[in-house]
Amino acid sequence: MPAHSQNGPTHWPELPPLDQWTDTCTTVHMWTQIVGKIRLELGPWVNHSWGSTLYVTSTGLTTSPIPYQGWTFTIDFDFVAHQLVITTSHGRKVLFSLEPMSVADFHDKIFDALACLGIQVHILARPVEVPEAIPFARNTRNRSYHRQAIHAFWQALVQANRVFSEFRAGFLGKCSPVHFFWGAFDLAVTRFSGREAPTHPGGAPNCADWVMEEAYSHELASAGFWPGTGLGEAAFYAYAYPEPDGYREASIQPTEAYFHEGLGEYILPFDAVRASTDPDAALLNFLQRTYQAAADNGGWDRGVLEFVPPNPR
Repeated sequence: MPAHSQNGPTHWPELPPLDQWTDTCTTVHMWTQIVGKIRLELGPWVNHSWGSTLYVTSTGLTTSPIPYQGWTFTIDFDFVAHQLVITTSHGRKVLFSLEPMSVADFHDKIFDALACLGIQVHILARPVEVPEAIPFARNTRNRSYHRQAIHAFWQALVQANRVFSEFRAGFLGKCSPVHFFWGAFDLAVTRFSGREAPTHPGGAPNCADWVMEEAYSHELASAGFWPGTGLGEAAFYAYAYPEPDGYREASIQPTEAYFHEGLGEYILPFDAVRASTDPDAALLNFLQRTYQAAADNGGWDRGVLEFVPPNPR
């Protein structure tokens, strides 16, 4: 029986067990890395790698406009029509179907499509933040594309993006956009106290330490959503850097949330949110409680950093 909210049947999708679409998850992860690296190479650098992320749309994921020689182009994953679409500000468009194909084939298709539009770009053509960094052009291992699974995951991203955006609105301090990091294949939103943080130790697989040092240069509380690779189920997460004393012992809601010692993060299973009588409220509670655990134990100036946004409706 589907979960229900105060407004009727939930819009939160049912996700298949991760072990049923792990290969698709890995394949699409590599595809997004290729697209993200194109944006990273051509766009301006924005602090904490924010200039390379993707964004949730009403049909999938987008780069947003990428500058190129005085004009722009956008790369979109359409998980409704199952297409990769490249559109230029000149009005030109090239697309190809998203279907079972190797990472190597996707790599060749997208660079052929870019060449058709007169776009030349060179990327670091291997993945980051994964234990085995098979160069994209040589990766014929990962080739699965399960349409229903990736469509359901995108629908979950739509819901998470919507609630994360509402949570983000109540913060006056420095805060990231709600954006999709292709390195770890997760949607995230991050609040900052305004103070510098100790140098991050690095250590992310196949990722230069300076990237992590810059990403965590300032004190933060972050939350996100990912398919659950390494955990076994789709879930929301929250963590603080640096982690203040007392953070792990905080009272976090809803009751299904817990601190995962191995990951060093609070975890809230996606299915627990979906099964709630009010999924939005359950997730907002988790976001607020974990943020408060970081801010209160870390001595953030909450009176300066927070506000109640007006309701124009």
